[in-house]
Amino acid sequence: MDLRTANVTRYILPLREGGSLPALVEADDEFKYVVKFRGAGHGTKALIAELIGGEIARTLGFRVPEIVFLNLDEAFGRTEADEEIQDLLQWSRGLNLGLHFLSGALTFDPIVHAVDSKTASQVVWLDALLTNVDRTIKNTNMLMWHKELWLIDHGAALYFHHSWENWQKQALNPFAPIKDHVLLSFADRLDEVDQEFRQLLTSDKIRDIVDTVPDDWLNWTKDNETPQDLREIYIQFLEERIKHFELFVKEAQNARATLI
Repeated sequence: MDLRTANVTRYILPLREGGSLPALVEADDEFKYVVKFRGAGHGTKALIAELIGGEIARTLGFRVPEIVFLNLDEAFGRTEADEEIQDLLQWSRGLNLGLHFLSGALTFDPIVHAVDSKTASQVVWLDALLTNVDRTIKNTNMLMWHKELWLIDHGAALYFHHSWENWQKQALNPFAPIKDHVLLSFADRLDEVDQEFRQLLTSDKIRDIVDTVPDDWLNWTKDNETPQDLREIYIQFLEERIKHFELFVKEAQNARATLI
């Protein structure tokens, strides 16, 4: 799998307060992107989760904005007046991650926007697989664009990589936070979705996606693992979760039964 690479030419504005400080930028391909900076709070791990999570979602048929690599030149940001933003840009020199900006998109609101049970079940299954803690009523991380549902912001997924040592145990985590998922109450077709999605998400496809993660983002361990060693762990983590699908599917079903 190949992602395009573009160069950031203009910093337009920060998109929200918080640790990740994403921003709207323009690149030399004349498109606007929401950029996730490698110099923000969780560093390249958030970018890895964004890439893997977003491309797995796309593989499963979800609408996800195009993901691209965005190169930030060494000189970029020196004229930025805000010192915090200037520091962030300096720390983020090199490859960052961008999502194509969906101009005019509205934040998904479950009270305003209807979603069918099949779609709800699909999103819940995806987030249970990815251990994505950030698709709640407080922060749905979904957009409505041209009357269609789009998924964004998977940077909080795969949180096992923040405590790397016990990844084998975390791969078998039923994922209790699914109880807070914004679409859980509508997700009554999880068994059906599970059958379909496990056929789509083959080992070859997972490897194809994970192999796209740049070496430059995989240099944060204290041991002697190579970037490919770390990629293999991501691959094994995802394969183990799919192999033991019943753990997270039952957890979601039980959480929904309690909810309704």
